[in-house]
Amino acid sequence: MKTQYKIVDIKNLLFVFDIENTRNDEREKIIVSKDVNDDKELGELFDVLLKPEFLCYTYRERTSLADTVAHFLGEEDSFDRVFERMTTYFDEDVRDQRRFMSVLLECLTRYQAEASSKTV
Repeated sequence: MKTQYKIVDIKNLLFVFDIENTRNDEREKIIVSKDVNDDKELGELFDVLLKPEFLCYTYRERTSLADTVAHFLGEEDSFDRVFERMTTYFDEDVRDQRRFMSVLLECLTRYQAEASSKTV
């Protein structure tokens, strides 16, 4: 059976950065303090805000999310369908959406490896 990847799963994962998310001044300050176009700062942002939420998912859900990001990167997707429908607290627009997703995938892969090593 072929896996059905859905771009909406990526949007849902990134909901922590969306203005539609519950108002949280602390989270907003963290988001605007980082340059989302700098790989290092973007990774730091993911570590602080995305990692805790990602680790609440089951192993299977985490794997599926990482596989989904990898799939759309492999399909040369522009990720417009994610970013056009999301209003974020980012201080500036994401200039290279594919690079953003590459950093995201690197972080998700690292989080999954860290979680797996803790259960061994």
